[in-house]
Amino acid sequence: MITRRRNLDILRRQSGALWNAAVDEFAAGALGRRDLMRYAALLGLAGTATGLLAPGARAQAQAGKPGGIVRVGLLTPTGAIDPVTIGDPPSIGLLTQVGEYLIVDDPDLTLRPGLAESWKSDPAAKLWTVTIRQGVKFHDGRGLSARDVVATFERLTDPANGSASLSILAGILSKGGTRQVDDHTVEFHLDAPNGNFPYLISSDTYNAIILPADYAGDFEKNFVGTGPFRLEQYSPKVGASFVRNPDYWGPPALPDRVEFTFFADEPSQVLAIQAGQVDIINYSPQGGQALLNDPAFRILRIGSSAHTQVHLGTDQGPFQDKRIRQALALSLNREGLVKGLLQGQGTVGNDSPFSPLFSSTDPAVPQRKQDIAKAKELLAAAGVPDGFAVTLTTEKYDEIPDYAVLIQNAARQIGIAIDLKIEDQAAYYGKATYGQSDWLDSVLGITDYGHRGIPNAVLNASFRSTGSWNAAHFKNPDYDRLLADYTSAIDLPAQRAAAGKLQAFLLEETPVIISYFSDSLKVTSAALSGVRYTAISQLYFDQASFA
Repeated sequence: MITRRRNLDILRRQSGALWNAAVDEFAAGALGRRDLMRYAALLGLAGTATGLLAPGARAQAQAGKPGGIVRVGLLTPTGAIDPVTIGDPPSIGLLTQVGEYLIVDDPDLTLRPGLAESWKSDPAAKLWTVTIRQGVKFHDGRGLSARDVVATFERLTDPANGSASLSILAGILSKGGTRQVDDHTVEFHLDAPNGNFPYLISSDTYNAIILPADYAGDFEKNFVGTGPFRLEQYSPKVGASFVRNPDYWGPPALPDRVEFTFFADEPSQVLAIQAGQVDIINYSPQGGQALLNDPAFRILRIGSSAHTQVHLGTDQGPFQDKRIRQALALSLNREGLVKGLLQGQGTVGNDSPFSPLFSSTDPAVPQRKQDIAKAKELLAAAGVPDGFAVTLTTEKYDEIPDYAVLIQNAARQIGIAIDLKIEDQAAYYGKATYGQSDWLDSVLGITDYGHRGIPNAVLNASFRSTGSWNAAHFKNPDYDRLLADYTSAIDLPAQRAAAGKLQAFLLEETPVIISYFSDSLKVTSAALSGVRYTAISQLYFDQASFA
């Protein structure tokens, strides 16, 4: 006890005001070690905290045997591979072979250094300073400098470039806000204070791989990055291969090569791994059950904040009344959905994007549960005791069509008759702009949302009055104020307090239903080990080896 108290006192003296409140909560037992370590990493204090809080730190995994070829099955990328604009999982997996991020968001949501050696903020969390690793080379031989980092984020924050990162960085970091201090130091001048900003320049923003300053949009020609592999060959709609980078700044990759084969659908991938043609594929409970108990394969699983949003049009039709929105949410058996639809590979959701994985999530907010009687009372109070008819529009993707049927059946119990309109993804998303997208224009729909290490992007884009993904057309100034309070919170206790208010507000208003969070799953051959991946779809094979 004396040693633990002494270590906490040392942390308080060394780490500044932003950290002290979190240390106090940890000392009082209100904050777990895992959450404290995540917060330490956010502030760039992970090394100090690890040494004082975890003196018996876990040993590094024993290195595998060098050599061999890792064969990967991926779905076909949806378009050209451009780090600035891509957003599909196959493209993200390809980028990870050659590209690297300033900061890496590990599967447990802890940040660790990548091309940035360290980062820190001013007391207001509005100015963040990042120190760039020295001795790093791009695949074409040029050295990495702060100039490349500045150019990368200027590119991502420029509305003229169609950057997929604007949904995350807009309103937080603007063009002109990333500035070079010297050859290896960069400052990020934010539009407003943001206590979670390091996540936004980490691998959590999958477009933010660092590219040469003169990048001109021709990435498919050479896949130039700084990563442990470099491009050997890329054939659109066919596959790609990468070889070990002999000039890599870190430990050399173990495999000689990584080969990717593109497939049209998941069943084709399953057949390929069963036939021994590939060593790793994506796994879902709906499509890969035949592999579950086969000793020739290993199922990998990590927690995820990925979820499906059932949006309820708050400005049109019956869902203008929040009592009707609440009623539909109360008709669902969430525990049953996780157990049946996901085969237990997930966690129950509570109608906000605050996953149980997030350090800031307030666990004291009551969990919504199925209550048919209460749902019927709400419909009667809203003037529709006999229910009504409505169309649910959604995409043909993973478990979503089955989920739509389960929602249809649940709604029938309270008198709501739902017709299903299930479209291919191109038709559902359309041009992904209001007025030209079934996703954004339908009164009732289901949409998949990928994993993030923090909820900020979804909170901003899906619920803010001017959000670009606001399919529920939810325009509420009280929510916008609560979101601003959460975003600007600069210590973990303040973030959790603000998060609790947001969670309760969204539960009351119910612009969307989030009934579960899906785990991220991969299946590999039993002989392959050392594969690392994230729920965002990054794939790391530098430590992979075969028995």
